[in-house]
Formats: sequence, structure tokens, C-alpha cells
Amino acid sequence: MKALVTGAAGFIGSHLCGYLLQEGLGVIGVDSFLDFYPRSVKEANIVGMKKNGDFEFIEGNLLGLNLVKILDGVDVVFHQAAQAGVRASWGQNFKIYSDNNILATQMLLEACRESPVKKFIYASSSSVYGDTADLPMREDSMLRPVSPYGVSKLAGEHLCYLYYKAFSIPTVSLRYFTVYGARQRPDMAFHRFFRWVLENKPIKVYGDGEQSRDFTHVDDIMEANRLSFEKASPGEVFNIGGGSRISLNRVIPIIHQIAGRETDVCYEGRQKGDVRHTFADMTKAKEKLGYKPKVQLQDGLRREYEWIKEIVK
Repeated sequence: MKALVTGAAGFIGSHLCGYLLQEGLGVIGVDSFLDFYPRSVKEANIVGMKKNGDFEFIEGNLLGLNLVKILDGVDVVFHQAAQAGVRASWGQNFKIYSDNNILATQMLLEACRESPVKKFIYASSSSVYGDTADLPMREDSMLRPVSPYGVSKLAGEHLCYLYYKAFSIPTVSLRYFTVYGARQRPDMAFHRFFRWVLENKPIKVYGDGEQSRDFTHVDDIMEANRLSFEKASPGEVFNIGGGSRISLNRVIPIIHQIAGRETDVCYEGRQKGDVRHTFADMTKAKEKLGYKPKVQLQDGLRREYEWIKEIVK
């Protein structure tokens, strides 16, 4: 079995490459090293895997690669590549999102018409739901993204369904809910919070801190992708949450406890595109995939802290 993982050097993509290699699959990893955060961070994510004979790494943007050639012999595509970041997706930056999140997805799906795969799994986001009071969020809930990033991820979902209906490409979309863990991007909350605590700096929170998220550990994301490959019916969409919904004000004391020290907390203005709450209804994923998150928030935070201690010198 051979898998293609796009965004292979990123947070989730690098975990997925390692997970698939451990499961005995051959892996082709593609990454363009977009400059949303330092290239050195991404290179460190895959340095060990490059020594594995079952791992082939290709540097390049999906928009400029010969995707049909790359897909030759590939059984499953895990499409994790995307320009990330809700707050940075406004204004002229949106072209970066439309190119890398929408057009790149369309081109990869188009290439799958010539190189049939057994499953095409698309990494979507809870951002497609927008700022709704209809909680928990269900797959059939109204979709009203409130950021250009969310719009781009929803467009990718629609493309996946379009290519499934028109060309029978077996696509599945997974709506990830706030993923955390080792290798988390430097702009994400837990990474920033732990780093600030270790550097004895105040924790900066956008808004009043009462916003809540359904945090999902990256290990549970790996399991969700495996189950989707094995069990998901083509054309389906699934919420993938962690069952650990909590407000930032409640999670900060846990971070202080894990780090063994406290710092001040500073509240700043709410950012455009940030939703108030997320909360995944995972009934469908449990019933059709057998998905059940296993990593509790405190344990997952402790694992991330141990990783961040190693990189904060």
C-alpha cells in the first residue's frame, strides 16, 4: 500500500507520515514550505523520516507539480496541505488561500481522474460552521464561515463532493476541531501559552477568554484518518473532535499547573474571524467509523509541554 500525504512537513501532515510508516505503508510526502512560519520548524518535523527507505519526499507546490506522475501507484491520498490561519486570511492575503486551499485541491482532484485511488481524504476544518449558537455542531448544520480561511476550506469540501458525484473519486472530508499536540504551529494558542509561561512572559488572550473550543489531540486525528480510509463511504463528511470542550480561561490554570509556574494574563481585542464556541457532535463518526477520541486534554497538554520544553532553549 502506498499513500500520498500533502503538507507532509506540517504539524498534522508530519504526524500522519510517521503514523502511516509505522503501519507499514509506503509514503510519498509533498510540501512546499510556505512561509507562514519558519522553514526550519517544518524541516525538523521530517528529518527522521527522510532516513526511512519507505518515505519519499518531494518539495514543491501542488500547483506546479506533475500530480498524475506522483499519483502513479498511490492507493490513498491524505490531503493535509493548506495555507493555515484564520486571522491572516483577510485582504490581499486571500489569494494565497484561494491558490493553496482551493485551486490546489481542485488540481489534485483532477489528477485523481487519471490516477484512480481507493480513497481521497480531505482535511477540512470546524471553521466551515462559523459563529453559530447551534451547538453541538452537526454535519448537517448550517454552514456560514466567518473568515476567508473558513470559506476556502468549505470550498475544498464542495470540490471533493463535486468530484465524487461527477467522476466517482472516493472522497471523504474530515472537519478537524482545533488540533493540538507536539509540533503544533507556533501561532496556535497552546504553543504560544506554554512558550510564554516558559519565558516568564504574560499570556495574551484575544477577547475575554470565555470563548471555548473542542480541542482534539493530534493522535486522535491519526486514528480518524485511519478509520476513514478503512470504513468511510465515499462522499461523506465527518466531525472529528476531541470531546474536550473548554474555555481559554479554564485551560490557562491547567497550563500553569503543568508548567509549575504562573504568569499574568493579558486580554486583548477580539480578532475578526474568531468564532465564540466550537463543539463537535461526533455521533456520525462514532456510528459509521467507530471513532472515539482517547487522549484527555490534561494528558495531551502535558505531552505538548514536554515537547515545547525541548524547543524553547
